[in-house]
Amino acid sequence: MKTDIILSGVGGQGILSIAAIIGEAALKEGLYIKQAEVHGMSQRGGDVQSNLRISSEPIHSDLIAKGQADVIISMEPMEALRYLPYLNKEKGWIITSSVPYVNIPNYPDIDKIKAEYSAMSNVVLIDIDKLAKENNVPRSANVVLLGAAQKALGIDIEKLEDAIRAVFSRKGDAVVEANIKALGIGAAL
Repeated sequence: MKTDIILSGVGGQGILSIAAIIGEAALKEGLYIKQAEVHGMSQRGGDVQSNLRISSEPIHSDLIAKGQADVIISMEPMEALRYLPYLNKEKGWIITSSVPYVNIPNYPDIDKIKAEYSAMSNVVLIDIDKLAKENNVPRSANVVLLGAAQKALGIDIEKLEDAIRAVFSRKGDAVVEANIKALGIGAAL
């Protein structure tokens, strides 16, 4: 078993929390894991990206080669396109928020971005913010996205729930339960 994952978004959207949950779940599965993060200007709304490699065999590099990513999970639709050269064109999946985080004056037209996605296969666009708000878990949109990616990751939902408990336990039961609920919302899509 080997899964190469690129997580992308903008600073403050919860990319590193998704990475922590996936990493914790993979360790509970007894898998090897390597991670490399790029924070950029994350505190100022800049790019945040993480390479996450999970395998049943030892992993020698923490970086994903071009054309090798099995999954791109992105909190922002334009950010997912930034890492398109790394996606395995035959079997890779893009699972991304459909709503842009417009933090630059020359942000591309969202209709052009969506048209680019519609020309691809294996793409899931989700309005995660709307789903999170409608289900009273507005601060857990990132975990809704993780739930939607669960099958592509090949990690049991129960392991992800256990990982949420481990990662968020210090924040209290309400935060843990909100994130488990968000995971279920995404997984049901």
